[in-house]
Amino acid sequence: MNIIQPIVDVAHVILLYLYNITGNYGIAIILLTVLTRMITLPLTNKQMSSAKAMQDLQPELKRLQEKYKNDKEKLNQETMALWKANKVNPAAGCLPLIVQFPILIAIFRLLADSERLYIDIVNFSPNFLFLDMTKPDPTFILPVLSAVTTWLQQKSMMTDKSQQAMMIAMPIMILVFSIRFPAGLVLYWVVGNLISIAHHYYLLKKPAGKGALKEE
Repeated sequence: MNIIQPIVDVAHVILLYLYNITGNYGIAIILLTVLTRMITLPLTNKQMSSAKAMQDLQPELKRLQEKYKNDKEKLNQETMALWKANKVNPAAGCLPLIVQFPILIAIFRLLADSERLYIDIVNFSPNFLFLDMTKPDPTFILPVLSAVTTWLQQKSMMTDKSQQAMMIAMPIMILVFSIRFPAGLVLYWVVGNLISIAHHYYLLKKPAGKGALKEE
């Protein structure tokens, strides 16, 4: 059974509704992005809280790595004890991503299918500002923004300096794909990244909870 298609169909109905209200395809995409992020907010909160907890523990993890650099077994034991003492589960941030993935794929499939929108919307106007949202951006503004916001979003969530290679590779990959994707799809990605960045910095400004960093 294709679990993606029902999500595509629901997103399609919502996008049509938003377009009929706004009369603007770009604004409808932005509103759809915001709505999608609101629906997945509990999952996103869990993912970002887990990433923040791992960031907070990095100095102590570095200290343990230096102290037990010649004893891998002891390092693993102390690391597990540190995570347990601070009630941190490194795998906790993965489940929200897995749950959100079908939604992400469904939105991408919908926005990439311009022909379906043309059929369902009478007098369909795909223009947003000066761009046709159903075609690749000839100015490369949105592809560049997609790469930059992807880098910023990754940087805000990075928990280990060993991830720096991915911080370079991922934005480049997104840039290459965005040059070929419909501008509407890239707009969805950019707006989603901006929301994620704002959400992360909001969480950073929140006062720390009662569970401050503990050493076992």
